[in-house]
Amino acid sequence: MLFKILLLTLLAFMIYNLFRAMIVMNKNDPDGPPMSKYIGRRVMVSIAIVVLLVLGILTGFIAPNHHP
Repeated sequence: MLFKILLLTLLAFMIYNLFRAMIVMNKNDPDGPPMSKYIGRRVMVSIAIVVLLVLGILTGFIAPNHHP
């Protein structure tokens, strides 16, 4: 259960960074933080989610659905 909560938290953080990047892009403030900061975080979290999903399936924490 803790594993799934961690995945959901990472997904929420990824969506938060996506919206922060959108806000920075729309403001177009040269003194503000760069949009690449939030997009980079989003990519890093996405990679972490994929790695955690693969590890979860390999270790048995997550059972894949074998019926489509």
